[in-house]
Amino acid sequence: MPGFVDCHTHVCFGPPGMDALRVPRSARVLSAVPAMRTLLRLGVTTARDAWGTDVGVRLAVASGWIEGPDLRLSLRQVGTTGAIGDLWAPRTGTLDFYGDPSLPEPIFDGADAGRAVVRRMVRAGADWIKVTAGGSLAAGTGVHDLHLTFDELAAVVDEAARRGGRRVMVHAHGARAAELAARAGAASVEHGTYLDAAAVEAMAAHDTWYVPTLSVTQSDPEHAPDGAAEAHRASMRLAIDAGVRIAMGTDNPVRPYSEALWELRHLSAAGLGEVGAFRAATIDAARLLGLADDRGEIAAGKRADLVVLDGTTLDCAAVAERIRRVFRDGVEVGR
Repeated sequence: MPGFVDCHTHVCFGPPGMDALRVPRSARVLSAVPAMRTLLRLGVTTARDAWGTDVGVRLAVASGWIEGPDLRLSLRQVGTTGAIGDLWAPRTGTLDFYGDPSLPEPIFDGADAGRAVVRRMVRAGADWIKVTAGGSLAAGTGVHDLHLTFDELAAVVDEAARRGGRRVMVHAHGARAAELAARAGAASVEHGTYLDAAAVEAMAAHDTWYVPTLSVTQSDPEHAPDGAAEAHRASMRLAIDAGVRIAMGTDNPVRPYSEALWELRHLSAAGLGEVGAFRAATIDAARLLGLADDRGEIAAGKRADLVVLDGTTLDCAAVAERIRRVFRDGVEVGR
């Protein structure tokens, strides 16, 4: 198989349950070492980090100091005052335990400030711009809200394109946030738990990708918010029927990094089938990231990102157990 591409992960968030308020910043960054080692041994050779990781981690992988997938970074999730990236508490006020010079200030209000936040992220080395357009499923707050205006998001998208053709990924659980993302020109909608016909029609019309991160609701549906697992599967059916292009993303460590390939079985069961799930994790994911000329399939002239499986079945449920060898850019990964 070609190496797998995870279009939505967070390698510097630490293991599930780690309290970022109770550990030094260095612990959060160092937690990326076992996280990326796990992903690489599962055959994830390329990953788009959906915020939390700075350019130093990408440098460490590229320099061979640590093992990991080839990284594309968004640095921070940018958003408006009161959005989920605006870390604030009544007792302390603003509380940014992720901020340092390499992870710039992500909050903005207004179109001009939206352009400025893009410039800050690009200056710090971002490959992608991550925007939050609605609330948090995990926190159960404002899931169907809209946290920014069309003009604000369109300005972010335009400024990103002006800065080396960068593109925008949008956190959107609700249908209106997903529709807004599509109409404003975002490259991808992340999560999309509660899509409707209008949202997927806009996504199809504007060629907006869908990165559903199904593991968030499907790996442990009994502990997902009421109705979320069913709604997420329904959103997938709507998107597939509308012809929306789909790429794999896990949103780890919402689930453990060791479960990254569970996303394949969820994509298959939600309507893509086994072949479609593997495409979403390889060539289609590479297309979303703008890397299809270099990876995503086994072809002459492309990177030797390879996963050697025992047997020839396309059974998505048993992929991790069947991995025998992994190669990243032609170099075999120790197992």
